[in-house]
Amino acid sequence: MYDVASRNRALELLAQGLTVAEVSRRTQISRWAIRDWQLRADQGMPVAPARSCPRCGSQPTSLAPEDKYAYLLGLYLGDGCISPVGDPAKRIWSLRIFCADKYPGLQTECADAIRAIRPDNKVRFLPLGGCTEINSHSKHWPCMFPQHGPGKKHTRKITLDGWQQELVERFTKPFVRGLIHSDGSRSTNRVRHATETGDRWYEYPRYFFTNESADITQLFTDALDRLGIAWRHSNRNNISVARRDAVARLDGFVGPKY
Repeated sequence: MYDVASRNRALELLAQGLTVAEVSRRTQISRWAIRDWQLRADQGMPVAPARSCPRCGSQPTSLAPEDKYAYLLGLYLGDGCISPVGDPAKRIWSLRIFCADKYPGLQTECADAIRAIRPDNKVRFLPLGGCTEINSHSKHWPCMFPQHGPGKKHTRKITLDGWQQELVERFTKPFVRGLIHSDGSRSTNRVRHATETGDRWYEYPRYFFTNESADITQLFTDALDRLGIAWRHSNRNNISVARRDAVARLDGFVGPKY
C-alpha cells in the first residue's frame, strides 16, 4: 500500500499533464494504482488514504478485530515468520504462515484472519508441496508482531508486549485455537489393558501441543490455566490435554483440524 503523500504526488503529476506510464516511472508506483486514483479523482470520489498502522501511529491501539488478531498471533507463534521482501530501502515485510494442505479449512481461516487485520493488503497462496505458504506484504508486520527477530523462535526469548498480553487475556480461546491449529493436534489414544480373560482395549481423545520454544509453550499453558483446562507435560516439548472434561472444553472452541 502507498501512503497519502505518494498518492497526492502522483495526482499532482497527472494534473501537470504527465501520462500514467511516466508518473509510474518517476514515482515507482504501479500503473494500476495510479489509474485507480485517477478514475476516482475524475469521478469526484475520495482517494482513500492508506490504512495506517494501529501500533506505530501517534496513538497506538490494539489490532481490531481483536479476536482475529489473537487467533493470528497463535498461528504466527507456531508456524509463522516475518521476512523482508524486495528493495531493502522500502522496508516491506512478508508475514508468512505455513499450513498443511490436508487442512484446507485451516488455510481459509488463516487467510480470513490476515484480511481482517489488514483488509487493504493482498493475501497470497504459495504451494510448497504438502503445505501452502499463506503470505501478505506490509511495512507494518514487525509493529504488529514484535516477537519478530533474527533466528528461530526457540533460540531467542519470546514474550508478549503489554498490549498483546492484555488482548490474549480477553481473547484467550481464539489464541489457544491459533496455537493448536499451528502446532497442535487432536487424536485418539488407544490403550491395551491386560486381563485374565485376555487383552481389552479402550480409546479416548486427547490434544497435543508441541513446540521447541519453552516461552511459547508457557504462553500456551498459561492460557489453558486461565480457562481452567487441565494439562500435563508428556515430555520436554509436548503438552497433553487428556482429561475428559478438559478435552470437552477444547472441543467446544477448537475441535479437530479441518
